[in-house]
Amino acid sequence: MKFRPLHDRVVVKRLDAEERTRGGIIIPDTAKEKPQEGEVVAVGPGARDEAGKLVALDVKVGDRVLFGKWSGTEVRIDGQDLLIMKESDIMGVIEASATLKQAA
Repeated sequence: MKFRPLHDRVVVKRLDAEERTRGGIIIPDTAKEKPQEGEVVAVGPGARDEAGKLVALDVKVGDRVLFGKWSGTEVRIDGQDLLIMKESDIMGVIEASATLKQAA
């Protein structure tokens, strides 16, 4: 099944939380916080302004984004746990550094 969000909504798949701390301590599942980082899976066409013109979204499919801890509505589509949120709930896009882009 394909899902297309409406207006300025975005579908985000949470990225897995870290299993260990930087010091090497393993974090049990019960102590992990939900990650606030995810990958954009689908985007709506955009919102309309007062004049009725369509305003496109700044994020696109494949972007890695940061969002608020309580942002979005959790849904399950085709067995995947996803979040549906408005674009305004997204705090920013994580961009790969120039050195990582050159190495790829």
